[in-house]
Amino acid sequence: MTDLDALVGDLDRRLAEADAVLATRYPGDRGVRQPVHTVYVPGDQYDAGTVGAWAAEAKAALAAHAGSAAELASAVPALHEQVYERVIAKLDAEPIEDLRIDFEDGYGTRSDEEEDAAAVAAARALASTVKDGSAPPFHGLRIKSLEAPSRRRGVRTLDLFVGELASAGALTSGFVITLAKVTSVEQIAAMVVVLEAVERAHPVPKLGFEIQVETPQSILGPDGVALIPLMIAAGAGRVTGLHYGTYDYSASLGVAAAYQSMEHPVADHAKDVMQLAAAGTGVLISDGSTNVLPVGDREAVHAAWRLHARLVRRSLERGIYQGWDMHPAQLPTRYAATYSFYREGLASAAARLRAYTGGGDSGYLDEPATATALAAYVLRAAECGAATQEEINKLTGLDKVALAKLAKRPI
Repeated sequence: MTDLDALVGDLDRRLAEADAVLATRYPGDRGVRQPVHTVYVPGDQYDAGTVGAWAAEAKAALAAHAGSAAELASAVPALHEQVYERVIAKLDAEPIEDLRIDFEDGYGTRSDEEEDAAAVAAARALASTVKDGSAPPFHGLRIKSLEAPSRRRGVRTLDLFVGELASAGALTSGFVITLAKVTSVEQIAAMVVVLEAVERAHPVPKLGFEIQVETPQSILGPDGVALIPLMIAAGAGRVTGLHYGTYDYSASLGVAAAYQSMEHPVADHAKDVMQLAAAGTGVLISDGSTNVLPVGDREAVHAAWRLHARLVRRSLERGIYQGWDMHPAQLPTRYAATYSFYREGLASAAARLRAYTGGGDSGYLDEPATATALAAYVLRAAECGAATQEEINKLTGLDKVALAKLAKRPI
């Protein structure tokens, strides 16, 4: 008979390095809530009243162009019957889940004096909302890239912004930094150096950042190597997300303006690579935006809403649970499409979880990996407001702790 102890001991030695790499690079779910969207506001246009103003404009658009569930359903054909009132409640309670104050393309190139002033003013305004409880749960800034022409400016804005938040005692776990136009693995390693320097200058907890994937150089290296896995590794545990940049990326590949879209094949390829690279790492994926805004007369608004809702739903079906919103009137369809996605699948997901945990027959023979996905699905539904945790507990027969264990989330 085989000496099992000796054999397994030999295997442990042979696979020790591979085991260590797997544990380090693929730690799994971080156990954090992922926002359903990121709202971008130019740095010089943001103030303490911005979130309230976006909520008011979103509700005004809804009242003007879809004053009832039936009217909204004409613009969002897949609207679930229980969604309309939930959307209104969301716009009242938490209109923006993730806010990014933009000092990159949305802000442009200004004099150093002007950007310094804007960065300080925006940080102070954000700090005031953190203090009074009106800040979105996730919030932060996008800085200019670490390319040579914008390197100094991007670092200076980050330093000023973090310094202001730190001095106000307003740097929370929801603070997010987005690094734009990444073109090399070396820039990610350099960003780690930047954050270490900022942390020394302003005693703050360890800072993380998102990589904005909007250049072909961030997808494929000159030697044909996929670079995003190397970027995540170079981030030394600080990379928290990968955000797809629809228009810069499409334009870089020569796609004509009329055809630049979140659903163009080049966009799908980039996001497929992002998903593959991030799987198991705890790094979150976000889709980009549509630049077709819901403005104008009722017909124009409904057309833009139909497009936006369809694109949001498309991302969700592909396992991308976050996207960008660029206009207040996109908030109703962001939440309508997201809530409909979760509401229509909630009963089935709950039944399958009940059956998996020994509570009956759902008609499915689900494997552990599928049970993990089902548990993550219902937890996401509660986190964004599509369902209450109490409702999910009742439907599944499982409490939040049991669902987190099934979803393989740290508790």
